[in-house]
Amino acid sequence: MLDMQQKIKIFKALGNETRFMIFKNIFTGGYVCSIDDKSPKTEANPHATCVTTIAKHFNFSLPTISKHLQLLREADIIKMQKKANKIYIEPNIQTIKELGGCFTKLVENFETNRELFFDEVVLN
Repeated sequence: MLDMQQKIKIFKALGNETRFMIFKNIFTGGYVCSIDDKSPKTEANPHATCVTTIAKHFNFSLPTISKHLQLLREADIIKMQKKANKIYIEPNIQTIKELGGCFTKLVENFETNRELFFDEVVLN
């Protein structure tokens, strides 16, 4: 189960338009690494991609894209794996399912579950 700090990291990571678009395209398989047959295939995402492929779609330097990817990885919504001289990226389906489950619980019985999603929030 995601704790409050993890939920906050996810929302912060996706709160940036560039990171949101990067994540959207990773999640939907919108980027496919240009080395085709050598790209790793996984059950979660048969279209794993690499950092250089993502960078080609944005008007940012590779280090800037890498920083955005680092924040998405720290939020645990993507996984990164190094193979040879490439870094491959895929969505972390488990974290996405857990976040979705939080929203599902929240809306199942809205009147009695309002606090479930925010259970760890303490206002000073």
